[in-house]
Amino acid sequence: MQRTAVRRVLPGLAMLTALAAGAAGLTGCTGGSDGGSTSDSKAGGSSAAPAQPGKYRSLPAPCRAAADSKKLKAMLPEPEGLTPEQRDQLYAGVADASYDGDRHVGCRWTSQTPEETRLLSVGFERVVSYDRGAASDDDKAKQVYVRLLTDAHLPFPGPVTTPGQGAANPASPNPPNPNPANPSPANPAASPPPAGGAPSPGAPASGTPAPGTSPSAQPELGSRVLEGLGTEAFLDDKLSAAGATAAQSRTVRIVFRTSNVIVKVEYSVQPAAPGTVPPSGETQDKARQLAQALAERFNE
Repeated sequence: MQRTAVRRVLPGLAMLTALAAGAAGLTGCTGGSDGGSTSDSKAGGSSAAPAQPGKYRSLPAPCRAAADSKKLKAMLPEPEGLTPEQRDQLYAGVADASYDGDRHVGCRWTSQTPEETRLLSVGFERVVSYDRGAASDDDKAKQVYVRLLTDAHLPFPGPVTTPGQGAANPASPNPPNPNPANPSPANPAASPPPAGGAPSPGAPASGTPAPGTSPSAQPELGSRVLEGLGTEAFLDDKLSAAGATAAQSRTVRIVFRTSNVIVKVEYSVQPAAPGTVPPSGETQDKARQLAQALAERFNE
């Protein structure tokens, strides 16, 4: 009887053992799956969040943004004989054609008198990054600005390295003399004038302008990086070549970035009479005043 009972119990124990082993294996697989999903979620959570959109989501109308009557009248003299309607049309400007007013807009003005022609244009470009996980709108706008700065052949602003004291200067006209007992002759151009105050041979007399220069010629300010205008800015000043019958025209272009918007101001003065050169300082000053007003308009 005992052997019969044992034979009946053994199959049941074997079945229970198999079921327990299967349950343990299933639990192990489930635990491994949960661990894998947890690891995957942690890996996904470590990626950087997309950058926020730029400060500006739209652009102002450039014709209205630049409609400062005092500044426009100073930059664009009013021709004689205009009717009130023509005067209003002159300073209202003409909007550039645009297929996306939230991305790129512009406006132009033209003033023509017997003495000269003046052209003014203003443009706004809102830069958008299509992958803000890799670069923000501001980063993309900075890339556009740097490209414009490079195209203008201006150096990117940065620290200026000056040679230390005693460093060799290849541009020096008089290199140091290794033998102090036998001094080298001084540079003739830097030698003092002869006794009695007489000028050196070939030098112009005191108060006489050098050949090829005009006593009334104003200094050229040139192109340069600007400070205090938007986030970063530069000015590009171009003077056309002189000709026997053609007057020299001057074009001043100011580009500045404010957050994710690039602003361009271009001002051109074209005299009618040959030999007339538009002054650099006055032309740049008028363009800078308008650019500063536009920067304040974006900060409102």
